Amino acid sequence: MATANKVSVIPCGAMTADLTWLLLKPGRSITDRSHKDGPAPWVDVPSHCVLVETDEGKLLWDTSCPRDWEERWGPTGLQEFFPYDHVSEEEYLDSRLNQMGVGLDEIDYVVLSHLHFDHAGNAQMFRNTGAKLVCHQREKDFAFGFDGLFVGAHLKTDYEGLDFQTVSGDTEFLPGVTLIETPGHTVGCMSMQVDLPDTGPMIFTSDAVYMGESYGPPATPAAIVNNLEQFYASVEKLRGIQERTGAQMVFGHDAEQIHQLRTAPEGSYT
Repeated sequence: MATANKVSVIPCGAMTADLTWLLLKPGRSITDRSHKDGPAPWVDVPSHCVLVETDEGKLLWDTSCPRDWEERWGPTGLQEFFPYDHVSEEEYLDSRLNQMGVGLDEIDYVVLSHLHFDHAGNAQMFRNTGAKLVCHQREKDFAFGFDGLFVGAHLKTDYEGLDFQTVSGDTEFLPGVTLIETPGHTVGCMSMQVDLPDTGPMIFTSDAVYMGESYGPPATPAAIVNNLEQFYASVEKLRGIQERTGAQMVFGHDAEQIHQLRTAPEGSYT
């Protein structure tokens, strides 16, 4: 079986938000009458990217949030609900790549799990590089197909003018790298499985599964889900793959898990 060579999880600081956006769970964001006066907690919503190195090139999975988030997100109003305010200078994506000694021109593929503003926020960094930008066909159709500047967390400023190649279905993309259709969060949200020689399989869920508490079982949905039926189906699809392969799950925005992983620039997985 083909494997990738190395995976680097790149932590890019955190947004903060009301937990309800991420988790509709009794006792956590849904309270009983004796706690009705207490608001749902605000929590860290960490953002990460992943660099996968293979014999056929380097792949960057997602691009996190932009430095100019407050100004760029202004038209959407979402900067009031998801401020990217727990981030230091060294945690922005361009700083992280510099720390890792990875030039933008060394990245062959930039694969966007979906085109929301906290995943495609730095896609424009790759405009004049040799990187091929990739997303799901349904995601591209939606993201470029609506009228106006934004719909929900899709903001055209992030990706307009860029040329995207697309995939459909579950796709073996590079040696040891499989892109998995996991719609629900958006119409074309994808997850990624990376098979490594020592670590074994890792699955990066992106927003198909926000956090361990979302995964369960039972799966717990969120306030931001485009299609609830697809959300549940995608979570169980990923659970089936994990049960079959023993894969390590890396969730999209888990504030506890990100600190338990080996992260760049110091750590990596092989």
